[in-house]
Amino acid sequence: MYSKSKRTEAIKLREGGNSLASISLRLSVSKSTLSEWLKGVSFTPNGALQEKIDENSRRIVSRSRVDRALSEQEALNYAHTQIESIDSRDIFLFGLGIYLGEGSKTGGMTRMVNSDPKIIKFSIMWFKKCFGLSDNNFRIRIHMYPDNDEDAVIHFWMKALSLSRKSFQQSYIDRRVNKRKDRRGVLPYGTAHLSIVSNGDKNFGVLLQRKIIATIDRVLTMRD
Repeated sequence: MYSKSKRTEAIKLREGGNSLASISLRLSVSKSTLSEWLKGVSFTPNGALQEKIDENSRRIVSRSRVDRALSEQEALNYAHTQIESIDSRDIFLFGLGIYLGEGSKTGGMTRMVNSDPKIIKFSIMWFKKCFGLSDNNFRIRIHMYPDNDEDAVIHFWMKALSLSRKSFQQSYIDRRVNKRKDRRGVLPYGTAHLSIVSNGDKNFGVLLQRKIIATIDRVLTMRD
């Protein structure tokens, strides 16, 4: 049985910003008992305790950063081990995979859509290497939002894709009033819609999309 004076001292120590662990150690009172005694007692960590809390937080953040860095390095090592080099066949098949996920399959229009400039840039390279297209066959329309700076967005994509301003069509501004406010700023550079224009060459018109879709279907229906 604990004395009333010990309970009073525990309350004073708690009001002084001490942790349950330090009070328990100092008064030789179990933490479960202290929890009962100190219910409703106003508590703000004192300087020493707050510094300890901050130090623990910094240590956790530092450990998390180290763990993340090690994990990312392990992933990079794995990637380099799995893919030491890429040949034209690899590029062709990888491009088919991207088109399967991001390309248009109907309507006769060859189009790729993505917000990642690496995907769009690879797609441009893929079309050039695998189908013989040139910069004159590419048109980019950026879908953006009212909070985007259109000039900055266009400049970003021009630089990222190494394309001139003439390759960019009039931007589409999504002004829907029912858009979720918490989505604002999620896509600071909008989404790029890469379309192919034939410029009179039938190989780059509907036929191009049909070739791509037929080749994807061929891969999907092959048997071991």
